[in-house]
Amino acid sequence: MATPEGEGRRRILDPVDRVTEVIFGLLMAMTFVGSLSVATSGQEEARTMLIAALGCNLAWGLADAAMYLLRTWTDRTRNRTLLARLKGNAGPAEGQALISGVLPERIAMAAGAEGLEALRRRLAEDAGPPIRARLTFDDLLGALGTFLLVVASTFPLVIPFLLIDETGRAIRTSNLVALGMLFVAGWVLARYSGGSPWAGGAGLAIFGTALLFAIIALGG
Repeated sequence: MATPEGEGRRRILDPVDRVTEVIFGLLMAMTFVGSLSVATSGQEEARTMLIAALGCNLAWGLADAAMYLLRTWTDRTRNRTLLARLKGNAGPAEGQALISGVLPERIAMAAGAEGLEALRRRLAEDAGPPIRARLTFDDLLGALGTFLLVVASTFPLVIPFLLIDETGRAIRTSNLVALGMLFVAGWVLARYSGGSPWAGGAGLAIFGTALLFAIIALGG
């Protein structure tokens, strides 16, 4: 997607999108590792689990990529409709309500009626014709990135089973790798949001582990 001269290229996937896709794929893979029994699982069972985990994440990566495109198209259509209504017959009160509805609540409250009205006038007068709600090459790249992130998150959990012959050690190592990845994901999200990286990393590792047990208990 083109950007104004002098501005950097817009990120196709923002940090939240990237990290959450990794977490999703990671949790999916963890459910398969968690289903293995240290006492009864052998190499053949572990191999079957690895194939199933990869196949599952391939399928969910494809589904997630399709949902990314659908969400992108829906958001773009909604924005186009909003601009069309602002440039049409929407009065000041309705226009302010429309803008307030798409802004984060705290930002809309901070802007107040005066700020919302200024923004409404700017959008109504200077926004130009509404952009067509269509998917671009960057959107396809975003969908591909979503797919690859979900699938790639499987491999760190699989590697211990390829390097360690003893299934029990491989399971424990895979679980440690998963906890480490959850911690790093929480760290990145906390830094991006301005929170404490250590608290974010520890919190997501604990939350992810609890969520994993819940998924397994429910038959996931």
